[in-house]
Amino acid sequence: MEQASAETAAEPHPGPGIPGPGIPGPGGPASRKPPQRHSVRGQILDALRDALVGGELAPGEVYSAPALAERFGVSATPVREAMQQLAGEGAVEVVPNRGFRVARRSARELAELAEVRALLEVPVMLSLAEAIAPERWAGLRPFAEATAVAAAKGNRAAYLESDRTFHQAVLSLAGNQQLVVVADELHRRAQWPLPGGQIVRTADLVADAAEHMALLDALAARDLDAVESLVRDHFNGGA
Repeated sequence: MEQASAETAAEPHPGPGIPGPGIPGPGGPASRKPPQRHSVRGQILDALRDALVGGELAPGEVYSAPALAERFGVSATPVREAMQQLAGEGAVEVVPNRGFRVARRSARELAELAEVRALLEVPVMLSLAEAIAPERWAGLRPFAEATAVAAAKGNRAAYLESDRTFHQAVLSLAGNQQLVVVADELHRRAQWPLPGGQIVRTADLVADAAEHMALLDALAARDLDAVESLVRDHFNGGA
């Protein structure tokens, strides 16, 4: 979770463009809300991530911090800070004196990410299958169910966030926080816009979400072949 900065989220009103968490929709009056725990930067970062996943920020296009700030009705500083973080995650590239270019993703790059994630997570999952008591996996079912709910709504941004949460919950059982951090960074890099403007259907999300429950069943059954197959297929599917 983002730590609050000196700036506060005092109900900014956006211009036309991308609404973000806690930011009123265009044209409507700012409603009174309790103080937000997120900083303005955190809200903008969440909204930009949603826009990247949804394709509202197009791969290859350059966006300036002042222009995005005008969309959101905030100063350029939190937008610039959020975009710098996205640059560190590989989602955008800094273009000197112009702004930030949304990274283009190739099928090869996504395949490489899937391979690296499998090299990292498959051995951990197999180890967990042997080390964790079968009944403990039931405690992770709510995380899997949350991905199914988001998938059924066809909301890719919400699905991808819940998908990351599920993987974090599973990997955290290994007791290695650095593993969770590194795996999550790779996961996030794999979630940005698909190559060629490819669209993900609701049916694809639903099928992907079903793999989470199947994985928990395989882990509980200590079926190592099924665990490895499910994890590899899941990554190759882009989740």
